[in-house]
Amino acid sequence: MDWRRFNIHTQAVHAGERGDRPDFTPASTPIYRSVGYLYDSMEDLDGVFASTRPGYVYPRYGNPTVAAFEAAMATLEGGEGAVATASGMAAIHLALLAAGLRPGESVVAAQDVYGATYALLGDLFRTLGVHVRFVDASDLEGTREAIRAERPRLLLVETISNPLLKVADLPALSGLAHQAGASLLVDSSFTSPYLLQPLAHGADYVIHSATKYLSGHGDVLGGVVVASGERSRQMRELLKLVGGNLGPDEAWLILRGLKTLPLRVRQQSENALLVARWLANRRGVARVYYPGLPTHPQHELAKRLLRPGLFGGMISFELAGAGRAEVFKFMEGLELCLPATTLGDVYSLVLYPAMSSHRAVPVAERQRIGIGDGLVRLSVGIEDAADIIADLDQALAKAGVG
Repeated sequence: MDWRRFNIHTQAVHAGERGDRPDFTPASTPIYRSVGYLYDSMEDLDGVFASTRPGYVYPRYGNPTVAAFEAAMATLEGGEGAVATASGMAAIHLALLAAGLRPGESVVAAQDVYGATYALLGDLFRTLGVHVRFVDASDLEGTREAIRAERPRLLLVETISNPLLKVADLPALSGLAHQAGASLLVDSSFTSPYLLQPLAHGADYVIHSATKYLSGHGDVLGGVVVASGERSRQMRELLKLVGGNLGPDEAWLILRGLKTLPLRVRQQSENALLVARWLANRRGVARVYYPGLPTHPQHELAKRLLRPGLFGGMISFELAGAGRAEVFKFMEGLELCLPATTLGDVYSLVLYPAMSSHRAVPVAERQRIGIGDGLVRLSVGIEDAADIIADLDQALAKAGVG
């Protein structure tokens, strides 16, 4: 099209767009921000709508940049398909709906899941007529009894729970779920596909907050669910209706983050083991939760399930005799570690679950689960481990702990 024959008002709208199709392939996936897509024939466009030919028609139906991220995640998790969402919570919600959670159905979930997940099930879904039962997923016999009593549509657990770092026995839990005709949904945000691939251990849906380890740089919000081909197709149809789509800019950032995922998670895991060992011997620290420590109840299970020698970058620990005031003083005393409400970044991040991640959980229930007022969660970054330890030490001293 020769746009020079048109008025400047028309030129301003169309000039430069829809040029000759390139005969080259960019090494890095571009960011496709277009809302609409054009085809040479309406039959081609109709075929895309009918899913009889590949292509794109509208971002809620799919986007090339987002599709590249989804293809990468399906490969990394060993799944047949992946569906990206605008946040980790959107991914959990989508997976719950795809797994058939409807009014009158039941769900069994780990009691110490992420606070927003707890609230989604315990508050929102309960008001919609779903029966929810929370259990200690590390207690297999108790979980078996709950599944037998509830006959749930699905079982929801985290690979490593947030924030008490209990390790889920995925092979055993998948057996319990499938024997009852239930699906197993696994939130694998803490482990990433580098440490563990839940589908290989019987999971039906694998959920990630892509904001965390997948992206890894604290600059994007997103989520993704990986499953079999048929399940992923069902989720994609649901996503067209609920509209919680990931944008192309966010998909590009997460896709870029994936390229260094193994390097980052290995360094974070190695650092975390050193920090956990130090914390376990630090006066004023009452208890350390980390699967890499022999004192952890599921240490042997973690050794079997996770990548050899690596136990993740997440640590939780209790300040002896501390409450809100002492924890605040500790966090305000940090100089290197950042008191930010997220995890999985290259930076070391410290969070107070009672104030943030589990704020939506009633106090009595939080205390019953074991999330006390002195509990702190640490996401270990890729900085030098000695520097992280020194910063924790001086902040503990400022807080008068030990």
